[in-house]
Amino acid sequence: MDPEQNNNVKNNGAAAANGSVKAPTKDPKNKKDDKKDEDLSEEDLELKQQLELYVERVQDVDQSLQKVALESMRQEIRTSTSSMTSVPKPLKFLRPHYGTLKSFYETMPESDMKKLLADILSVLALTMSAEGERESLKYRLLGSEGDIGSWGHEYVRNLAGEIAQEYSKRVNEESPVNEIIELVEQIVAFHMKHNAEPEAVDLLMEVEYLDLLAKHVDKANYRRTCLYLTSSARYLAGPDDISVLEIAYAIYTKFEEYPRALQIALYLDNMQHVKQIFTSCPDLLRKKQFCYILARQGVSFELDEEMCSDDEDREVLQEIINNTKLSEGFLTLARDIEVMEPKSPEDIYKAHLLDGRASAGASVDSARQNLAATFVNAFVNAGFGQDKLMTVPAEAASGGSSGNWLFKNKEHGKASAAASLGMIDLWDVDAGLAQLDKYFHSNDNHVISGALLGVGIVNCGIRNDCDPALALLADYLDKEDSSIRIGAITGLGLAYAGTQNEQIRDKLTPILGDPKAPLDVIAFTAVALGLVYVGSCNEEVAQAIIFALMDRSESDLGEPLTRLLPLGLGLLYLGKQDSVEATAEVSKTFNEKIRKYCDMTLLSCAYAGTGNVLKVQHFLGQCAQHLEKGETFQGPAVLGIAMVAMAEELGLDMAIRSLEHLLQYGEQNIRKAVPLALGLLCVSNPKVHVMDTLSRLSHDADTEVAMAAVISLGLIGAGTNNARIAGMLRNLSSYYYKEASLLFCVRVAQGFVHMGKGLLTIAPYHSERFLLSPTSLAGLVVLLHACLDMKAIILGKYHYVLYFVVLAMQPRMLLTVDENLKPLSVPVRVGQAVDVVGQAGRPKTITGFQTHSTPVLLAAGDRAELATEKYIPLSPILEGFVILKENPDYREEA
Repeated sequence: MDPEQNNNVKNNGAAAANGSVKAPTKDPKNKKDDKKDEDLSEEDLELKQQLELYVERVQDVDQSLQKVALESMRQEIRTSTSSMTSVPKPLKFLRPHYGTLKSFYETMPESDMKKLLADILSVLALTMSAEGERESLKYRLLGSEGDIGSWGHEYVRNLAGEIAQEYSKRVNEESPVNEIIELVEQIVAFHMKHNAEPEAVDLLMEVEYLDLLAKHVDKANYRRTCLYLTSSARYLAGPDDISVLEIAYAIYTKFEEYPRALQIALYLDNMQHVKQIFTSCPDLLRKKQFCYILARQGVSFELDEEMCSDDEDREVLQEIINNTKLSEGFLTLARDIEVMEPKSPEDIYKAHLLDGRASAGASVDSARQNLAATFVNAFVNAGFGQDKLMTVPAEAASGGSSGNWLFKNKEHGKASAAASLGMIDLWDVDAGLAQLDKYFHSNDNHVISGALLGVGIVNCGIRNDCDPALALLADYLDKEDSSIRIGAITGLGLAYAGTQNEQIRDKLTPILGDPKAPLDVIAFTAVALGLVYVGSCNEEVAQAIIFALMDRSESDLGEPLTRLLPLGLGLLYLGKQDSVEATAEVSKTFNEKIRKYCDMTLLSCAYAGTGNVLKVQHFLGQCAQHLEKGETFQGPAVLGIAMVAMAEELGLDMAIRSLEHLLQYGEQNIRKAVPLALGLLCVSNPKVHVMDTLSRLSHDADTEVAMAAVISLGLIGAGTNNARIAGMLRNLSSYYYKEASLLFCVRVAQGFVHMGKGLLTIAPYHSERFLLSPTSLAGLVVLLHACLDMKAIILGKYHYVLYFVVLAMQPRMLLTVDENLKPLSVPVRVGQAVDVVGQAGRPKTITGFQTHSTPVLLAAGDRAELATEKYIPLSPILEGFVILKENPDYREEA
């Protein structure tokens, strides 16, 4: 508003109605007045005259008249502001007099009257003041300290908006803000009483005073407040997001909502908080539930006496954290769904559904196809402990057919075949080790190597006090044969992922510095160390990998396997944001062949799962460059977009759109990474539009793009048995029946889609998509980086990198157990999850539900809730293992 106009408003009330931003019409004044008076009903006319009289009386010399007029005016305004669907009548009729009252206010001497008038002006300013003037707030601060809510919600809302602007202005000018904060306190108290928690939180965020929240939260509104806090944290820049979550954690612990507090502690990766929850919760059953949550996150956590004093109880709790019961729970689910029958690769290929030409080519027994069948068999029967190729009982077939299948694979193929036993016995350590034992005595180095890797796979995600994996694998680390060494190293990486086990560091770091060790051994050592110390920012391991990178010769740096070294380094900083900066600086001194690649890999890992928009833009900027053929760093940059943006749904959808653009304008080295990035964004979540894009790319003229698209089709359908993807892959198998390498990819993808007979997921997010399991993400990232150069790694002799996906494999189940941790079948409703953040009342959290008895399968985006009041779940999020206790208030209906 220009100064001239501003004076005009102050001097002349009539002009205020025309000159103000919200003027109703532009008619000449007199005509309008006559017309207005005719349109008004008698009551309104009376009210208008009454108010005009008050305005005159306010300007009277007699103080008592002034007081009566102001009181009456206040009364009129207050009784009308309750509904805000239209501008209240008194405010409408006082419009022309706003300027008059303002100018009279300036002339009044300091008194209670003046404060009373200031209050009234503050409310009038709600509809009258010009944009950006903040007059409502100005007069509020000059007025009396009365109850703020009595003027109605809309007034309070308007004030809150003006406070936010005023606060930032005062902070910039460094002027005091105390009076504003007092007002904020009043507004927050008002909002919290009237179910407007999100507005209270927003206001406190604006004025950077969230600490005030805790004292206004009570039993009735803490859940909704914290839900809003945790949801908004994803969209805040650091370090604000951390402080918001800390406050939510404090509120949850205050109201003893420990499972939610534990999730926030895990999100913040704050082990002190986790300890605090264990020590402050006295109930053993609830502690067992916490242990299930920790086990699902894949955290290695040692309980001490402080957290649980009784030795026996502590042992039971530690067993749950160590995940020893996972296999048992998974098989309970499988029996319930009746899918125990082992499946052969042929059951998955369903070749009889295709027309003649493909099945003719498929009968040829080639080593490559047998290798593909090995993987399909391993993924499909994962965790079931029996299959039709490797574990057939010896009596049934002459001389034991597992040996026969093993030797249908050539050289390094035997390694994957032997390791597939580990996958079939997944999570069942005793059975797995018994099955693998016979291969340790083989004369074939590849078989031994596979058995070592199998030991790692079977122990994946399971901790065991007697450390069988370390005991078995340690002796093989120094063998001559590099394939045996890689088997042992990779096995250790899988078995101890995320444990930060120092014994393993002491055994593996010397290999990195060994000048005689071949490149592939060093590359897998770096990845294994990255997995064991994932997200730990461990400096010693980082240094060892950095020196190994600096020692590489020019010719080595061109090798695809060398790129696993920066990846191992990146995994150390997975999701740790700024902690990577020192290492990133060091990487700028590397040979220019690997420098950019290393930089991209480090950044993409460090910001994985953070949703940091600036980093996504940075990666997009890197992909916009058009380069010569030999450059490889854009691959990790494209994957980086997906790794960062997978944090929340909005960012994820936007990333999918950005990746579509890269497909249209990018060079070949970018295009072959795009399908992989799409696969990571929708892993185990077959979204139709992504499926269509990948289906289109799977027929691409460029083989590398087609292969990446086929593998990604497998990833987005992993463990879902999705019929549409299964159909696409069947058609692709007949389309590519002459191209061995593409057919191999199709087969692997088919194995992924039917993984665990449709009972598994490889999505790294869990707990209603709130928590990201670092080891799961690490496994996927290693697999995707290997797929950036399919020909050299997956289609070369390092195909067992496909087994890294085991790190992300988890049952997608809800298994309810009773107080003795025995399965308990109860009815649950399973439906599509609905986002209810900031909604009023008690909205339904799921839609389109069906009622089943547990155990049940949960697809991506599904949520479950109990359909009975007989039991109370000890975790608010029904996923994985949930302990139920009987509801003491429950009465059977007669």
